[in-house]
Amino acid sequence: MSQFYALESHTLGSETALERPHQELARHVNLNAPASSVVTDLAQVAAMTISPCAGIEEANERMIAANVRLLFVTDQYYHVMGLITARDITGERTVRYIQEHGGKRADLMVRDIMTPRHHIEVLEYDDILEARVGDVVETLRRLGRQHALVVKRGSGDELDRIAGIVSTTQVARQTGESIESMGLATSLAELAGQR
Repeated sequence: MSQFYALESHTLGSETALERPHQELARHVNLNAPASSVVTDLAQVAAMTISPCAGIEEANERMIAANVRLLFVTDQYYHVMGLITARDITGERTVRYIQEHGGKRADLMVRDIMTPRHHIEVLEYDDILEARVGDVVETLRRLGRQHALVVKRGSGDELDRIAGIVSTTQVARQTGESIESMGLATSLAELAGQR
């Protein structure tokens, strides 16, 4: 042991953050690029999660702090129960819930307005490997969604896994194309049909 030495230790500073995994996506792609170039890979970037019993203001604050617009709602085993987006919190879904059930915005929990897992449409990982960015844009346009989850199907006893996320914001950033208004639901009736 004489060849080793003890490192000096220090105390943790008051302004200390955790290092987070970061995926470097291509800065600029065109619509003919492989679709995988716009997928946030959850093997490289930690998915942000929240409990179904958390308040919607806590969810909103978590999104702002992490600079994301979607949180996975998970149980204690990190199994996906649903998802909640910034649009859910700030949009008509919250207003509609209060109108139908009463109460105050401050009392709403994530579970009250989240999209439950059985209503979440996903894209297959193998399909993404064969697709182009333009195919993903057209898919999001037709679904009227801002996000799409990419799922790897489990075989045998393995569980299906959400492997990635595609968002209109990320695609727009990488392509330089304006795709924010692509057929997204704009009326209360359209929003009601999405739940």
